[in-house]
Amino acid sequence: MRALRAQIVAEMTMTLQRGETLLVTIGIPAFLLVFFSEVHVLPTGARRPIDFLAPGILALAVMSTAMVSLGIATGFERSYGVLKRLGATPLGRQRLLCAKIVSVVAVEVVQVVVLVSLAYGLGWRPHASAGLAAAAELLATIAFAGIGLAMAGSFRAETNLALSNGLYIVLLLIGGVVFPITRLGSFAIIARALPAAALSRALQTSLGGAGSSGAVPVECWIVLALWAVAAPALAAATFRWE
Repeated sequence: MRALRAQIVAEMTMTLQRGETLLVTIGIPAFLLVFFSEVHVLPTGARRPIDFLAPGILALAVMSTAMVSLGIATGFERSYGVLKRLGATPLGRQRLLCAKIVSVVAVEVVQVVVLVSLAYGLGWRPHASAGLAAAAELLATIAFAGIGLAMAGSFRAETNLALSNGLYIVLLLIGGVVFPITRLGSFAIIARALPAAALSRALQTSLGGAGSSGAVPVECWIVLALWAVAAPALAAATFRWE
């Protein structure tokens, strides 16, 4: 536990030192929320676009922070030899991955505060099931962090950078973040098996506004739970220090 606590502190310190990364991680979702709420170009299917966009952008923020930002940063740490030094300590893979996930959760707390505040300013008035939304975000964070760390620990930093951004775009398009899953046609079958779509559906049903039922579909919990177990396990099994 002492090694884990020390690494959590180190990860939080390094996160705070990457100010430009925090700005992008928080700033881009905030910009997208404001832009698409004011410029009605997306076929959201909702009476008010903000009712669909707010939960979707919260899902996007989790994905960008837990998978893309964490995965890319870890990939370059590995490339620079930083992780090789940690491999010679009692820390171990599991505690390193756990510390990184905890640091991501801390960043996401700030993201949620900023995005929810903006959404309220844009007229979002959800019938919130905050506990369900928080549980879904936590499961998704673990799942996406596992995916990002699995790629970071397996590929060269440059390859990981390209794969992370490419996967981000794919999940953005078919994850129910900016387009409803019902409008994806045959891609909907694939989308429903992915954590992005499960998270966006879970947030839309628990936080979606006046027309929301508040009951998260069971299949969303199953998908999120499976990914939250499988992705970190894959990362721990395949992660290489150098």
